[in-house]
Amino acid sequence: MLTITSKEMKDVLFTLFRKYQFSESKALLLAEVHTDNTLYGINSHGINRVPQFIDRVKKGIINIQAEAVKVETFGSIERWDGQLGSGVINAVKCMNRAIELAKENGMGLVALRNTNHWMRGGYYGWQAAEENCIAISFTNTQPNMPAWGGVEARIGNNPFVVAIPRKEGHIVLDMALSQFSFGKINEYKLKGEKLPYHGGWDENNNLSLNPEKILKKERGLPIGYWKGSALSIVLDMLATLLSAGNSTYKIGFKEYETAISQVFLCIYPEVFPDKQLHERLINEIIKYTHDVTPMQAGTQTYYPGERSAAAKKRNIENGIKVDKSVWQQILELGSL
Repeated sequence: MLTITSKEMKDVLFTLFRKYQFSESKALLLAEVHTDNTLYGINSHGINRVPQFIDRVKKGIINIQAEAVKVETFGSIERWDGQLGSGVINAVKCMNRAIELAKENGMGLVALRNTNHWMRGGYYGWQAAEENCIAISFTNTQPNMPAWGGVEARIGNNPFVVAIPRKEGHIVLDMALSQFSFGKINEYKLKGEKLPYHGGWDENNNLSLNPEKILKKERGLPIGYWKGSALSIVLDMLATLLSAGNSTYKIGFKEYETAISQVFLCIYPEVFPDKQLHERLINEIIKYTHDVTPMQAGTQTYYPGERSAAAKKRNIENGIKVDKSVWQQILELGSL
């Protein structure tokens, strides 16, 4: 592993994205998001994703000129079309619009179709929380999990995000509906480590801890087994219906994951008259969750987003740990 500063990472990525013809403003945003994702300790959806992202650009899967446009309005609900542009740029734009709608109406929803991978969904949860908005967001994906009881992958691991603003530290849940995201499984592969829990099925239909065997077929294990399978199907239905876009079924016919559907829902708590109640109730729940005897000495319980916020602080102070082979790939891409 290498240790680099966030400034160095951002500068290198900005230069790289400019090299591949992104405008200055888009290159800066992409560099900021990938760096921020890595600062939060989510290398799997930050720096580690950059080579794959550039590969998709080179193949023409990501349209560097395009970005999301509004196509329909239904009161405080809007449908947007991503025009196969960068998933990061489209998601930032649509979350900003959902925030605007929420501040105007109390609640706002933007459903986005024909977009690409948004990298780390939690980024958009923090984006909303920083604007004092509650947010619920999710995306569908290519088929990468079997519906419970099946053999072939027919459902997506459809990442799901919930954000709640709080003065002492925002609450941000960011999770795939597979036990491990495939980016995280690949991170274990890069480290040469086994997964700590079963993450999916191998070629012989056995649950496995081996990241290489799981990545061969991309059949992830749903969280909660049949419950995660059901939640995946429902979120796919909602993303498809609200955006009038592609379902996991249709995405599965494409050679690469693209033209996916996403939802950005925001609620503006300032519309409620009892503004002080928000902080008091949230802090009560956090205190009750923290104040428990740990199963293992020296450990504690955390609320969603607490550990990633601590990781960001630590990485700002000490530098970011980056896989040497990934960083070398990025430097080579930038020097071509």
